[in-house]
Amino acid sequence: MPQWIDISVQTPAHSQIGGVLTYRHVPTAENSAITEGSLVRVPLGSRDLLGVVWAIHEHPPAQLKESSVRDVSGVLEGLAPLPIAWRQLVQFAAHYYQRSVGEVAMAALPPQLRDLSAVQLARRLKKQHATAGARTETAGFATGLPLSAQQGAALAQIATQPGPFLIFGATGSGKTEVYLQAVQRQLEADPKAQALLMVPEINLTPQLQERVIARFGAEQVVSMHSGMTPAQRLQSWLGAHSGSARIVLGTRMAVFASMPHLQLIVVDEEHDPSYKQQEGARYSARDLAIYRGRLESAKVILGSATPSLESWHHSRPSAEGGRYQRLLMPERVGAGQLPFVRRVDMNNQPRKTVLSAPLLAAIQTRIERGEQSMLLLNRRGYAPVLHCADCGWKSECSHCSAFRVFHKLDRTLRCHHCGFTERVPRACPACGNADIAPLGRGTEQLEEHLAELLSSVRRPDGQAVKILRIDADSTQHKGALESQLAQVHSGEVDVLVGTQMIAKGHDFRSITLVAAINPDNALFSSDFRAPERLFALLMQAGGRAGRDARQSAQSEMWVQTFHPKHDVFAALKKHDYPAFAASQLLEREQAGLPPWSFQALLRADARSQEVAQAFLNAASQALHAQGAQDTALDALLAQVSVFPAVPMSIQRVANVERAQMLIESPSRMALQKVLAELHPVLHSQRAVPAHKGLIRWLVDVDPLAI
Repeated sequence: MPQWIDISVQTPAHSQIGGVLTYRHVPTAENSAITEGSLVRVPLGSRDLLGVVWAIHEHPPAQLKESSVRDVSGVLEGLAPLPIAWRQLVQFAAHYYQRSVGEVAMAALPPQLRDLSAVQLARRLKKQHATAGARTETAGFATGLPLSAQQGAALAQIATQPGPFLIFGATGSGKTEVYLQAVQRQLEADPKAQALLMVPEINLTPQLQERVIARFGAEQVVSMHSGMTPAQRLQSWLGAHSGSARIVLGTRMAVFASMPHLQLIVVDEEHDPSYKQQEGARYSARDLAIYRGRLESAKVILGSATPSLESWHHSRPSAEGGRYQRLLMPERVGAGQLPFVRRVDMNNQPRKTVLSAPLLAAIQTRIERGEQSMLLLNRRGYAPVLHCADCGWKSECSHCSAFRVFHKLDRTLRCHHCGFTERVPRACPACGNADIAPLGRGTEQLEEHLAELLSSVRRPDGQAVKILRIDADSTQHKGALESQLAQVHSGEVDVLVGTQMIAKGHDFRSITLVAAINPDNALFSSDFRAPERLFALLMQAGGRAGRDARQSAQSEMWVQTFHPKHDVFAALKKHDYPAFAASQLLEREQAGLPPWSFQALLRADARSQEVAQAFLNAASQALHAQGAQDTALDALLAQVSVFPAVPMSIQRVANVERAQMLIESPSRMALQKVLAELHPVLHSQRAVPAHKGLIRWLVDVDPLAI
């Protein structure tokens, strides 16, 4: 009897081929019956694609002609079927984030799996089994560090309560040790148990991986992040899928790792926006981790010194509707103290001052004592723009509605949005004036300026001051970041200059001073989440200072600002996240913003801004017209606000115009149902002649930036 099989495959975006496709398989002596979750190859058009078996039926679907159904090309032998919980996770993610099941499923699998032949896969599996054999021979883990009272209390609650848990712990309070001991208890209690440890960014993976391997052994741990080669990603995936790798350490993509014995999920720095995917299926790995924990009865631990306001709200007392258990770790390990916060009112400093005199003196004192300082400026390059004072010309990008950044080291003007790069002109392209100058400052200029100011200062050993810059430009080459961080840890560096890359997660033991050079840009953004992001960044940056208890008493954080009395800086001065969160949540409740409402952004890219906005507005009008004929849809639309289309903040990137339309509702279910009804409307509107020039559209559910 033939099998009629529903299979998820990668289909072109906006092709209207959603969900799963039906294929046929006839079991024979050579080809046994296929099971749900199996990986197969199937024909689609002229190509042969990888697919996942979603469901199996004894009879063909009633609306399908048997003659039109194609046969499965082959089965990937030797691989265990993907667990049902994994398929449920993918199905939920596809439904919630408004993408096709096949797109999410294929993105969750290692790319190399799609291209390997049966012989190549068999060779890989043989090698994997040999590695797995080595893993099973190991026994016992290294002993963890002694726990403080607050760490022990948190660990006890994790062991006895169901969770999910939110560890609200000060920087340096030992959250990582709690994670590792929770993992160790789980793995020791069950010889098959697996744990997933997630970090927000690739640059935080090496240091945590080193610590995890030291504790559990290299044979137990695999990594998953986008910086790995296809072969490495396949090897890690096979280890996790087979169950031989007991700990998976990775970035947001790791939330989809196939782990048949998953029992614990840890999301470190859960507030970090990097957990939100910004291409393709725009999922939140943190939110999916919570859902996956519920699916697989796995405990979930979120951790942060500055939790997202959504997680903080969900961790309020259960009597008030909270869904998470909040675990408090307010004190640093080893009697360490949080840095003293000093605010410098830049209104009282001479005009165009980059580093105030008191801050410069404090940095010099640290150098002479053999201590380190860290300066945070969240803008890379030498200057944000080049400018001609005679005619007003600025270094605009010809392909984007943004300025090209001046990079002095290679004398280029570079657009950080589309990558368009040119040599710096010798004179103003508009009027010929030779005196064109940089406006504003970036990390390159700050590094250069510091070198001039500290040229006469000497270290305790008499050597000149060593300044190091870490940002996306200085870490382009493979191994550069690891090498630079090693210099900081070894004490070679006196002053570290960088962007937000250096502000979170790093355990710099000799830094006793952190300074935020120009944080005011984020204070008055149109995005309602800007104050939350700024407060988190500054708190995390300040947490790099005084992590060694012997030096914490003299650790300081300096903030240079023109608005020293702003609520963000007032709360930062007291290290009072709860007060900051309470004021922000009150403002959001009064404005009806998340977490008291749910949002989605519908975005459109087109050759002209008019076409992009017209497409979105026409889709909105068509949806409301449809609602006038459909009572159920009309009732849903009554609960949803659909705002007119507007240009995005950077409306043109790489000669593509971008517009967005906000859809908002106090009901998550109503919003989801309206988005589902919107998809066929979007497909029909794309065919309208007036919308010729439309390139693509996408839906971003729970957007982090508006």
